[in-house]
Amino acid sequence: MLNILWVILMAGGIGFSAFQGTMGNVTEALIDSSTESINLCVFMLGVIGVWNGMMEIAVRSGLMRKISSIMYPFIHWLFPRIPQGHKANEYIAANMAANILGLGWAATPAGLKAMQELMILEEERSMSGKKKIKTASYEMCAFLVLNISSLQLIPVNMIAYRSQYGSVNPAVVVLPSICSTAVSTLFGIIFIKIAGLLQYKGSH
Repeated sequence: MLNILWVILMAGGIGFSAFQGTMGNVTEALIDSSTESINLCVFMLGVIGVWNGMMEIAVRSGLMRKISSIMYPFIHWLFPRIPQGHKANEYIAANMAANILGLGWAATPAGLKAMQELMILEEERSMSGKKKIKTASYEMCAFLVLNISSLQLIPVNMIAYRSQYGSVNPAVVVLPSICSTAVSTLFGIIFIKIAGLLQYKGSH
């Protein structure tokens, strides 16, 4: 669907430019944008490499396991049906830690693994793992809400982008980011708990 949408937008833009007689501007913009995108990718490669490397070190050194145990009371409060010591807890903790640091690219692999473990857990609950689930469980939906609304203390992506484009004070977005993501996380948690309460009542 997105591919079709992008084709329509690009074709519409090029068609409108041809109608207006400004195809030269389109060609110039395409060349400039291509060069700028490569420069941005090279710049972000270093940032991504450093933070992903730090996350990998944290995982291999066992630090993420310790963080998971520290965060377990909060994770258990959000997801009371996930057993203690389950792998999903560690991946959820890693995802939350990466999101708090503003490392969306590092949070994604942990989030995917957490979803995989939650799916396995739901399949084990259903017919002793013999039945493939076709709908997302409460924990999967709740984790998705929490992941989308995640609190960010250090918006690394935005700071890097602002630095690349010549901002005088790239880190000025830190406080607004903390405030906005704190509000979104709070409402996300409230939604999760209300949905969990309604599901509990519906199952009884």
